[in-house]
Amino acid sequence: MLKKLLRYLLFIALAFLSALSYQLFIFPNSFAPAGFNGIATMVQHIFGLNVGYLSLIINVPLIIAVFIFVNRDFAVNTLVYILTFSLALIFLSKVDLSAIMYQTDTGTSTIIGPLVAGILGGAILGVAFSMNCCSGGTELVAALIHKFKPSYDFVWVTFVLNSVVAVLSFFVYGFNFEPVILCVLYCYSMSVVSDKMLKGAKEALRFEIITDYPEEIAKEVIDKLGHSATLINAEGCYTHNKKNMLICVVNKHQLVLLKQILAKYPDTFANVSNVSYTIGQFRYPRETHSTIE
Repeated sequence: MLKKLLRYLLFIALAFLSALSYQLFIFPNSFAPAGFNGIATMVQHIFGLNVGYLSLIINVPLIIAVFIFVNRDFAVNTLVYILTFSLALIFLSKVDLSAIMYQTDTGTSTIIGPLVAGILGGAILGVAFSMNCCSGGTELVAALIHKFKPSYDFVWVTFVLNSVVAVLSFFVYGFNFEPVILCVLYCYSMSVVSDKMLKGAKEALRFEIITDYPEEIAKEVIDKLGHSATLINAEGCYTHNKKNMLICVVNKHQLVLLKQILAKYPDTFANVSNVSYTIGQFRYPRETHSTIE
């Protein structure tokens, strides 16, 4: 129970930070962010209807649908986030934040507004996703589409929606190209940061090592890197000589150390590939050494 409460408190903090980012960096610099919130921001700019109310109107029906058809925990977590985000936007709109808003009189540094907002938004989204939550809008639609059409590529839907927001912002904000550029910058910085938040700590390198010294190399990998290896019997296609192949996955910062280990053994070579995601406690070296798997 306590763990769930702390998780909800984290969602509340993330949502409030997101709302504050909108008030400090997005609204004062006259551009629309990504997705449905971008559309809501333009509606607010034209008609004065607070994004907080629009967020509730857009997201609550989607959350109900996700609760019924997809995942209840995901829906409840997102509901906590959306309620906090919307109420915080409504509350902050009544607070004078002009002293800390980022806004330039000349407009020469407006690029910093969407850049900071995108970085914050990406970090918030990354943390939320990692805890089975989202910021609503397109993520909820993606969850519903994936439920009924798992093979459907939602990336193109997101791309089209963000493109529409960027194009419409040209007309909404006084037939000016700057809001379009700011929207693109926001989308890019948010996607890069959220992707790194989700995958950065789980990225690794996969080594496939052909060697005549599998036991020696495996021992050094276990002792010095804290990871194990898998030994596979192999055969050279040209000479048909029997070979040994070690497969091991190590952290990216251990690349140089593993190269130093391999350099000590003659007639040893390896190919290296990126591993975009690892599952389990891979990040932390093993406390106890194990034999070759």
